[in-house]
Amino acid sequence: MTVKKSLVLVLTLVVVLTLAACGGNKNGNNASSNESPAASADNGAAEATGKLADIKKAGKIVLGTSAEYAPYEFHKNVDGKDTIVGFDIEIAKEIAKDLGVELEIKDMDFGNLLAELKLGKIDFVIAGMTPDKERAKAVDFSKIYYEAKQGVLVRAEDKAKFNTMADLEGKAIGVQLGSTQEKIGQGIKGAKLKSLGKTTDLVLELKAKKVDALIAELPVAQGYANTNSDLVLTSISPEYENSGSAVAVNKGEADLLAEIQKTLDHLIADKKIDQWVSEMTAVSEQ
Repeated sequence: MTVKKSLVLVLTLVVVLTLAACGGNKNGNNASSNESPAASADNGAAEATGKLADIKKAGKIVLGTSAEYAPYEFHKNVDGKDTIVGFDIEIAKEIAKDLGVELEIKDMDFGNLLAELKLGKIDFVIAGMTPDKERAKAVDFSKIYYEAKQGVLVRAEDKAKFNTMADLEGKAIGVQLGSTQEKIGQGIKGAKLKSLGKTTDLVLELKAKKVDALIAELPVAQGYANTNSDLVLTSISPEYENSGSAVAVNKGEADLLAEIQKTLDHLIADKKIDQWVSEMTAVSEQ
């Protein structure tokens, strides 16, 4: 083989090897670029797991509430149709709006709310619920969105008999089952508690003289006093260590709770909740 031919052969091999190397690098780069979207997809899937992802995929969020607790949540005839309204409902609507989904409302006894939440039949609870230590063991709560004092409702004819907490001792007292008011009643010496799922039923018990008094959150008690001439609100104001209301979600649903808290924060900052409390109190008295 001549020197010239050898030189040509060497140069040819160099070109081939160079092209192969470039091709390899190109394929390597393509492989790397193919992996990146896959990795991103995997990361996106990881971010999209949990209750929040399920809600967005379904296009709706299911609220659990107990709609007989005006002005929080209650039934009202709106344009000839039975409708659940209240300032809690307005909050729930805003949460659904911020998430970009529809709101579905499930109405049930207050005492069943957390059980239904744990079973996954509802996505969150807004029902004037106090985030006490016992409940917090089972579910996670938002920050308090509304603070309310407690009130004591009695028959108008008995108003003079009830002026202090001591006057409730030994009496038959109506309270909502599983509520903060039930816990307050349990701390009253000798009290005979009648715990029912619905406040409307407790009001009937009071009117029928089956209980002597009814403990409820102040706006609720005031609402019943305003719409029932035979009932009055006493000056008694029972205290409880934590009487504010918060939103409940299942344990570990941090993403969902964070989104709910964002909505609550801007509603509180804009004083929308205070506005809705006033508006719905007026609606409940119509």
